[in-house]
Amino acid sequence: MDVSPAGVPGDTAKIRRTLDHSVGCDVLAQSVIEFAPGRSRARETGDCEEVLFVLEGEGELILDGTSHRLEPEAGAYLAPGERYEIEGPLKVVSVRIPDPTLEVQTGDREVVRRLADQEAQDATTDRQFRVVADPDSGLRSATHFVGYIPVAKAPDHFHYYDEVIYVLEGDGAMHMNGESIRLLPGSCIHLPAKTVHCLENVGDDVMKVVAVFRPAGSPAAAYYPDGTPAYQGAASE
Repeated sequence: MDVSPAGVPGDTAKIRRTLDHSVGCDVLAQSVIEFAPGRSRARETGDCEEVLFVLEGEGELILDGTSHRLEPEAGAYLAPGERYEIEGPLKVVSVRIPDPTLEVQTGDREVVRRLADQEAQDATTDRQFRVVADPDSGLRSATHFVGYIPVAKAPDHFHYYDEVIYVLEGDGAMHMNGESIRLLPGSCIHLPAKTVHCLENVGDDVMKVVAVFRPAGSPAAAYYPDGTPAYQGAASE
């Protein structure tokens, strides 16, 4: 979606809605939000879970009277029914998860996690990922992660989850549905469940993306078109 940022009088936030139901993305909603210096108006999660990933700037997330420091590559998790404010300047990728599954939680709630503190894990074709949030840190309905894609073209594969992706760094192409789409920093992608695709890094260095998928699971859980697992280290469906 090529949509201009929009805001309301008295708020520091300018919101650009990038992926939502208007483009067939019904189970996740991605936006890029720029917060000017100062404190934003209160924001509410409503019936959704929400995750934030900081692209630029430094500031604070104020939740229940407690301030949480935010800086580039920090991720934040907001539960349903919460009300929060942002002290900018900050630019973030927000993904809201409507109708969340609230019975699944395997670890203690962590409001903010920093990417550098998370362990790198292996996936297909020499790719790696770091989990920002999942049921182990309180996010019940989805997995929030950063993926690192080497210079190569992955084999055609699919996932059993719906996914939204934001390109952080690199030059690439997404091949799916008989089309090839150029990817650059700021590109946004919606991958419906079971869509056969491949992501190719055509640049000179590692490509980096931040993504959210639901239901929660391992980013390494990929399958070839015939249904066989593409990475033996991931749990099978």
